[in-house]
Amino acid sequence: MNIDKAKALRQSPLFELLSAAELDVLGELSKPQQYAPGAQVFAEGEVGASLFVLVAGEVEVLRKGPTGAEKLLAVLGAPAAFGEMSLIDREQRSATVRARSACVALQLTAENFATFRKHSRDGFTLVVVNVARLLSSRLRDTNARLAERL
Repeated sequence: MNIDKAKALRQSPLFELLSAAELDVLGELSKPQQYAPGAQVFAEGEVGASLFVLVAGEVEVLRKGPTGAEKLLAVLGAPAAFGEMSLIDREQRSATVRARSACVALQLTAENFATFRKHSRDGFTLVVVNVARLLSSRLRDTNARLAERL
């Protein structure tokens, strides 16, 4: 699999405003993962400490309802990022992510980000702010959907 990882990361809003050198470092730290249609990236309830940036394909985000049946929360395509909550809080995954089509994603672990922080404190700070923006955006979307049901 031949991916220009720095270029792929540059497409994601999580890495907005990073320099080419910082993107190169993150690219080197990232690990490409391939998933066949229907393959599980991670499962709700698993402990996680990494995030993924989708390079190609689509994934579906699912969560179990009260009856145990999975409910579709979202469909994400490149250059979406997912898994960021567990990266930050190191808690159990809040949802299952499954490949909807053949997918390629770059995985960045908490250890990768610790290494990046040593390399570039400013770049690391930008990524943290961008993750906070992503979480804020998703919370606003959830609030809007919840308000529709009230």
